[in-house]
Amino acid sequence: MRKENRISSKKRKGYRDEKAALIILLIWIFLAVCVPLFGPYSPTEQNAEIRNQPMSLIHFFGTDEFGRDNFTRVWYGAGISLVIGVGSSLINGMIGILYGAVAGYRGKRIDMILMRAADVIAAIPSILYVILITLVMGPGIKSMIFGICIAGWIDMARVVRGEMIRLKETDFAAAAKIDGISGIRILFRHLLPNALGMIVVNFLFLIPQAIFTEAFLSFLGVGLSAPTASLGTLIQEGRDRMILYPCELLAPLITLCVLLVVFHILAMAMERRGGQTD
Repeated sequence: MRKENRISSKKRKGYRDEKAALIILLIWIFLAVCVPLFGPYSPTEQNAEIRNQPMSLIHFFGTDEFGRDNFTRVWYGAGISLVIGVGSSLINGMIGILYGAVAGYRGKRIDMILMRAADVIAAIPSILYVILITLVMGPGIKSMIFGICIAGWIDMARVVRGEMIRLKETDFAAAAKIDGISGIRILFRHLLPNALGMIVVNFLFLIPQAIFTEAFLSFLGVGLSAPTASLGTLIQEGRDRMILYPCELLAPLITLCVLLVVFHILAMAMERRGGQTD
């Protein structure tokens, strides 16, 4: 009885954490979209008369050395980081799902060729791909997404491949083959829908991974550059002024950490549900 009560209390706590994370994420996205579009200040407009203003009711995060409103710039950068994270994750997800599904379902020689090719690509750290593409194409959102997508799909492909190998041996897959259903239809109508839970979990992990990669490279100075302001570039700019004006560093840093933590909470919640279902 006590064990059942502990389990139920853990479930209720997990649901509360999941709901809180979802609410925070929705508020985060709302601010990232609405503040730059409908706020009273522009993220790029300079005003020398209000340089280095402290936090106030007019400028929630103060102003920077050029008189730009830090609150607007942080949420403008948050929107850029979110676009890069979601955009690259969607591309990685689609590539990984198709690649892993074909490798796992066909098996044998095709599986070996496809997965060995993926191993060769994964042998080089993904950050090096991003740096190379950024140096060749120049800093920007498109080059950042392209660089992240060179090897970012491999983890998804491996997960989907494993699910396809497991699911194609099930009774319903064998029954579909006996009924004469084509392999493509079995793959897309029967196998992939049954792997949807695992796919969603891994997609939720891809988003913070891409956002962190962009922020890390922008912080090092090889990612996005001015006037494009992501959370990584804002953290990099605030690092040099963190002693005199700590809010310029803490505001984008906390905003980034909140987003990463929220996505990980949601992904872990989805993973626990999948585990309980199985």
